[in-house]
Amino acid sequence: MKILSVNAGSSSLKFTLFELPSKKELISGLFEKIGIGNSFYTIKIDGEKLKREVDLKDHSVAVKYLIEELVNNKVVDSLEDIDGVGHRFVHGGDKFKESVILSEKDIEALEDINVLAPLHNPANLGGVKAFKEYLPNTPMVGVFDTAFHQSMGKETYIYPVPLEWYEKYQVRKYGFHGTSHRFINQTISEYLKRDDLKIISCHIGSGASVTAIKNGKVVDTSMGFTPAAGVMMGTRAGDIDASIIPYVMEKTNKNIDQIMNDLNKNSGLLGVSEVSSDARDIEIAINEGNENAVLAFNIFCQKSANYIAMYNNLLDGADVICFTAGIGEKGPKFREEIIKRISSLGVKIDSKVNEDTFGKFGLISSEDSKIPVYVVPTDEELMIALDTFNLIK
Repeated sequence: MKILSVNAGSSSLKFTLFELPSKKELISGLFEKIGIGNSFYTIKIDGEKLKREVDLKDHSVAVKYLIEELVNNKVVDSLEDIDGVGHRFVHGGDKFKESVILSEKDIEALEDINVLAPLHNPANLGGVKAFKEYLPNTPMVGVFDTAFHQSMGKETYIYPVPLEWYEKYQVRKYGFHGTSHRFINQTISEYLKRDDLKIISCHIGSGASVTAIKNGKVVDTSMGFTPAAGVMMGTRAGDIDASIIPYVMEKTNKNIDQIMNDLNKNSGLLGVSEVSSDARDIEIAINEGNENAVLAFNIFCQKSANYIAMYNNLLDGADVICFTAGIGEKGPKFREEIIKRISSLGVKIDSKVNEDTFGKFGLISSEDSKIPVYVVPTDEELMIALDTFNLIK
């Protein structure tokens, strides 16, 4: 089967076409600046990357070009060759606990959830509607970042605030990056040939979340009602004292939207370092003696280590720790420092192996480490495609 994996953003559309069950990637691409001018897209096929500058007034036009590229590059002979399209959704609320073939009723339910993810879900829905124009008879599947976390117990997902906030307004912990954490759980479980593992999955990139998994089910995760909670990230603050918000509003005369913009886009590594949100730039600045970059690095590693230690306690001792995503897969300096900060758990890193493990699967802990530590590259696009394949085959 040929399965298309799609991630539609407000002004972007990322896609990968897979041949399944062989998991062969046939073509991938990214459409950027949709609806905002100077738009373009890039296509990667057979190791070659192509860029096209075109007018992309909306997602429907982007899908039209996408389909043309599939046909022109002879990846498909006709639209009927596309067996299914899997769509990433940031939020599934508490209604969608697993991936589903999207019915009209499901689409209506997702429109009701838009209020929980106003920056993402409308764009995700827009992608579905655009593809339905060109592929009306092809199954559309929704894959939800929040779904994997729906196994959390009430004592975990209910906040210690007035209960009516949950009952009336759906205020609760949802968690995000679930598709990635599910991929990590599946991959390391298959590798170690166990389905009873206690895993601490560290998805650490520009966005970052740590998840405790037991027997394939999420026990707890660091992100909350929104992706703003949890560990420090590239531009997000992570956990802070809520009283800071009205205090800074009063001092700066900023409104709530401006403060939330600061917490989401001007904080984290960028906010503390005043250099960049990119871990690579932070490392360069550290080597140049930039004290703010050193401070940002240390806070980032400590916040990550704190969650790992807390989840190790929650799991009554983890069987394995996994690093994934941009920094997790390609940031050996960050990984080593994080591991050093949980040395009281008996976790030890092999510095040379860690340095050599860049963007590839591998064991990076030393032989005498009490908890083995792996780098496990994530593949959310493949996970979306596999869910789609399994639902429609």
